[in-house]
Order: sequence, then structure tokens, then C-alpha cells
Amino acid sequence: MATPAAAAFYLPLDTASGPDPGPGSPSDRFATTRFAATALTRGPWSPDAQHAGPPAALLGRAVEQHAARTRPGARVVRTTFEVLRPVPIAEVTVSVRDAESGRNVGRVEAELRGPDQRVAMRATALLMRAEDAAAPEVDLPRAVPGPEECPEGSFPVRWDEGYHTAVEVRFASGSFTERGPAACWFRIRYPLVDGEETSGLCRTLIAADSGNGISGELEMSQYRYTNADLTLHLRRAPVGDWVGLQSRTTLDQAGIGLADSLVMDEKSMIGRAAQTLFVTPAADDRR
Repeated sequence: MATPAAAAFYLPLDTASGPDPGPGSPSDRFATTRFAATALTRGPWSPDAQHAGPPAALLGRAVEQHAARTRPGARVVRTTFEVLRPVPIAEVTVSVRDAESGRNVGRVEAELRGPDQRVAMRATALLMRAEDAAAPEVDLPRAVPGPEECPEGSFPVRWDEGYHTAVEVRFASGSFTERGPAACWFRIRYPLVDGEETSGLCRTLIAADSGNGISGELEMSQYRYTNADLTLHLRRAPVGDWVGLQSRTTLDQAGIGLADSLVMDEKSMIGRAAQTLFVTPAADDRR
């Protein structure tokens, strides 16, 4: 299947299994939708594989829309993604279902499959009932310059089109080629799904998967440090178009690492993201 022209990260196809089953339906029944990934999803490690940010956001979109139908007023406060294998730049299928439900807290599961129908990414989301003025706000102002004060950056990649052309970056400290902690602002140039406005949760997920990329401790030409998961905690959705990460990576000699990121918008800190890294020499393509 040829890669579609890039108007968005994904082009919607059809709904394969009908409408969302809704509350009270069997917990093992998924609502399923298909999408065509465009070249804008291409990541830094392979010209044939997606960056994990866009498919995480696509799963987040499914969770968010499912929650709006089944738990009105609930907020997605935590999402965990397991990257089981590289996500191909091809047709993908997204499925979502209720897993457990309580009065104040619920859990939703989602899966993304490639053309071979194997699960490439799996998501678990925690939903929480939100009420206006239920508690006083305790804010933590951001500790880095805002995006308007930072120069535009660029990605060190080898191909013409991909995540690096779909997302604008501005570094408050560090860079892609400078080892060590860094702080960077991200703004998407294209919608997640063609014809739709991208939600704050989805914009955050597209950015949050880049914590390991901006705070790398190893040369990308010599090592691959791909993430096997991503967990994002959010106390609120971002305000404005920009999402910021203040990230640090630590590594173990066994080839396992951790990228830890404070997540912010132009107003304040809004959450935290963590990625477990699988580190190998660049010539080793095993996941």
C-alpha cells in the first residue's frame, strides 16, 4: 500500500465493527477504526517505522472519544503505552474498550495493530471524575524560557519527510546533538487526523514521546535508544499550541535506560512523562 500524501499524521478510513458498544456492553468487545498513516509519522530510527508519538496520540484520541461517550465529565489523567514492536507506516487499526469502572475512577484499554494484525502498541488509560472548584489550584510555574524566547531547532535525521517536518521544535536548553538534560518546546504543524482539531491530550502525547530524543546521553549514529513504553500523567490539558519537555536520561550498562520529563505548557508545569529505554549498538535492530 502506497503512503498517502501528507495532509495530517493519519487519514481516517472506515469503522470496521460499528459504533462504540457503550456502557453495559461485554468488556471484551472492542470498537475498532482504521487509519492510513502518512509519511509525517516517520521516526528517526527507520524510514519504514513510525515515531511512537503519533500512534500514542491516535490511541489517546480513541480513549478520549470513548470516555466522552461512556463517562461524560471524566478526564484522562494517566495513560501508559507499551511499544511491543515497530509501528509500520501503513494502514493501522485502533480498538478501544472499557476495562473496569467505578464511581470516581475508570480504566480504558486500547490497541493498535498493523497490517499483519499483530498488536504493535497497547494503551491503558485511567479516567477520573472531574468537578469544577472541587479543590484550590496549586500550580508550579515553568522554570525555563517560553517558546517565543527560544530559537527554532532542527532534527538530525536522514530522510526528507517525517515527524521532524511535522513538528516545530524550539530548545530552551540543550539540543538533539548535545548530550545530557535538555528543555524543548514542541508544536505540531499538521492535525493528528485529517479534518479534525487535535486535542490537548493528543498534542501532548505527540511531544511526550520525544523526551529520550532531546536528552540523549549517547551518539545516535552509534547507539539506538528506543523506548519500550511511555507513561504520561496530566493534572490538566495544556493551554495554547506549545507543549514543553524538561528531560533527563539515565542509563544502565545492561542496556536499559530511563528518560524522565517534566511536561509544561506556556503557563506552568502540567504533568510528567517517563519512558523505559532499550539501548543497543546502532547495527543491532532487535527490539
